[in-house]
Amino acid sequence: MTLKQVAIVGSTASGKSAVAMETARRLGNIELISVDSMQVYRGMDIGTAKPTAMERADVAHHLLDLVDPTEEFTVAQFRAQFASAIEAIDARGNSALLVGGTGLYHRVVIDDFDLPGEWPEVRAQLDSEPDTRQLFERLETLDPVAAAKIEPGNRRRLIRALEVCIGSGRQFSSYGPGVDSYPDSGVVQIGLRWPREVIARRIENRVHRMIDDGLIAEVETIGTRGFSKTAAQALGYKEIVEYLDGAMSKDEAIEKTITRTRQFAVRQERWFRRDPRVRWIDVEDDPVAEAMPLVTEALGVVR
Repeated sequence: MTLKQVAIVGSTASGKSAVAMETARRLGNIELISVDSMQVYRGMDIGTAKPTAMERADVAHHLLDLVDPTEEFTVAQFRAQFASAIEAIDARGNSALLVGGTGLYHRVVIDDFDLPGEWPEVRAQLDSEPDTRQLFERLETLDPVAAAKIEPGNRRRLIRALEVCIGSGRQFSSYGPGVDSYPDSGVVQIGLRWPREVIARRIENRVHRMIDDGLIAEVETIGTRGFSKTAAQALGYKEIVEYLDGAMSKDEAIEKTITRTRQFAVRQERWFRRDPRVRWIDVEDDPVAEAMPLVTEALGVVR
């Protein structure tokens, strides 16, 4: 990659997309790259706060609507699509503004992680082991460095680490320093940070607005085809599916979505806060007015 990039990071409902859109509109030579693991799914528009058709007509967007919700989409596939987008933007002489809150995807693309392959048969065999503790102890034997960084109860990460160890013949920890290392990536990262109680209110308002905009109908439409294992975990979609299945009331589904989204926002903030390269803006009122000057300055630096 020859083109440097600027990234706007932060928790959900922090105003990242609004800042990115207004910056791109005003500068005119900016293309936006979504770094969101759920916006890659076609038809999952309202619940993922995907840019509208009008916004996408105004400003070029990338890495949206790549696959159907029935399909799995890996971080390795995302990295390949990201590289293609960067190459195309660079060829047009424009700048890339990254926007999104999926922490792992963000780190993978800005730091160009060395990603191991996949071995589905090995994964299926590991998944058939019901005792998660046994998986942890096996990883301690095969790769003690990786085991020390994974919670013993985190079954998904244990299976992935073991899958790589067994499938590749290499220790999972040998694939680079991972997320605990923060090298100079050449990417200017600007973070939007609000008081936690303000983000909580913004999330509640956003969820109610999504319901008003037709999230339930959107989930019903997609549900006729089904969700992949990954897509089914999207905030709001899982809860609405449970409501449509009769497992809870509409109000319970809304409240559960709000609670789960707030919990996710806390995890996002913690993830990005660990990165010492992020330049934080403590937003008081208007994220566009308060953050855009710094974003514009950063884009000027990298042009």
